[in-house]
Amino acid sequence: MGQTVELPRPAGPDSELGGHWRVIVRNDDHNTFDHVAQTLARHIPGVSVDKGYAMADQIHNQGQAMVWAGQKEQAELYWEQLREAGLTMAPLEQG
Repeated sequence: MGQTVELPRPAGPDSELGGHWRVIVRNDDHNTFDHVAQTLARHIPGVSVDKGYAMADQIHNQGQAMVWAGQKEQAELYWEQLREAGLTMAPLEQG
């Protein structure tokens, strides 16, 4: 039986700048459901206030929720906007 050798891969969609970067909001004791829902709706594309409330509920019940995933540059922008609005953010994760 031969041995499998994994060759280095060129930079692609899963490289450091691309890939799937996750923006995660954590539960805290100072943000209201209204503020979380409205902030998510204001800053995350495709998130309505109703979806923001569903995410706020998940954050509250599970301790955190991934609110967006995609390219690193966009993830950094959304992470910073949410942090500046007062939400409690987990560090960006690549997944």
